[in-house]
Amino acid sequence: QVHVVESGGGLVQPGGSLRLSCAASGSIFSLYAMGWFRQAPGEQRKLVATITRGGSANYADSVKGRFTISIDNAKNTAYLQMNSLKPEDTAVYYCYTHLMGGDDYWGQGTQVTVSS
Repeated sequence: QVHVVESGGGLVQPGGSLRLSCAASGSIFSLYAMGWFRQAPGEQRKLVATITRGGSANYADSVKGRFTISIDNAKNTAYLQMNSLKPEDTAVYYCYTHLMGGDDYWGQGTQVTVSS
């Protein structure tokens, strides 16, 4: 089994910053990509950002220019730096790992709340 643990969520004021971390462990031998989806109450879970082990990143239009995703392959850990946060960014953020064989594994989710 692959275990995915994420952290770094919390309460932040509009315009503030947070950094999320996502660490994969266990039976992981062919990591291809990592990333985050987010889900607000009553909304569908949507892609935020992804990054391949080679460092190729992709972002949702809503976060381009504000969020930066990175990966440390040696640690099987990804990071999501979130700057200029808006109330619209409030959601549960779910990290995932994608393996070369096609399997996906999800973190437990971490709450990000952007509010005064």
